[in-house]
Amino acid sequence: MPTGIIVINKPRGLTSNGTLQRVRKAFGAKSAGHVGTLDPMATGMLPLCLDEATKVIAEVESGGKCYEFTVELGTRTDTGDADGEVVERAAVPALDAARIEGVLAAFRGTQKQVPPMYSALKRDGRPLYALARQGIEVEREARTIEIRRLALVAIRESAIDLVCECAKGTYIRVLGEDIARALGTVGHLTRLHRAWVEPFQDLPMCSLETALEGAGQGHNLLPADAPLQGLARASLTAEQLAAVRHGQAVQAEAHPRPPQGRRVRIYAPDGVFVGLAEARPDGWLQPRRLIHAAAM
Repeated sequence: MPTGIIVINKPRGLTSNGTLQRVRKAFGAKSAGHVGTLDPMATGMLPLCLDEATKVIAEVESGGKCYEFTVELGTRTDTGDADGEVVERAAVPALDAARIEGVLAAFRGTQKQVPPMYSALKRDGRPLYALARQGIEVEREARTIEIRRLALVAIRESAIDLVCECAKGTYIRVLGEDIARALGTVGHLTRLHRAWVEPFQDLPMCSLETALEGAGQGHNLLPADAPLQGLARASLTAEQLAAVRHGQAVQAEAHPRPPQGRRVRIYAPDGVFVGLAEARPDGWLQPRRLIHAAAM
């Protein structure tokens, strides 16, 4: 099976799932999943996990993200981005770097954000975007988000370019609208590019075309443990590997020594990645997610 991870630079105009399904079929994978979701208008890093590598998604999906985006000022759309219809117009006040910096400062740190109607969040089993397309708006509960970095890149005639590093769950479309409102006008996103997703920021991206062209030879496919290098590592003996395969805890030394409850990468005697274990209070390792394609 084509177990592994491929980090796509998603093109504009495709949904995240649409990108995922094209890659899955090209590689002949039975299952696949993506780490984080990008709007159809957005471009940038979209890590795709194929077959057994889907088991690492739960370990990495809560990582931080970095976005580069442009807020067009003076018009607001129903979707918050350039794919929507203009629903409001307003004059754009004179802007300078000092005034924009004052506004951006208020958005940094931990705060509350109301998710947009055009989102995949569900209400009574139906995605909010389906309700929005019918002209139905429902109340959404504000969620806690964290903006770790928010900086001005450039000021143009009626737009500003920004970069944002944030925790999971942040809607950049909403952030753009809120920044425009704080500047005394309205706005929407005309560009949204995800520069990186933790812990994939040091891994190479490839275009969708390159991924599809090389799928038959398994090109650009990274090992399932590629984004897990920050975790402690333990090498098992043949006897310990057999025990782990039966769900039994083993007394194996991990480096560096992990705190209780932390995940540990475990490897077969030949160096093949076996999966993840959890460090118990007694120092033993309890298997949690195993890669069944690994050699025994």
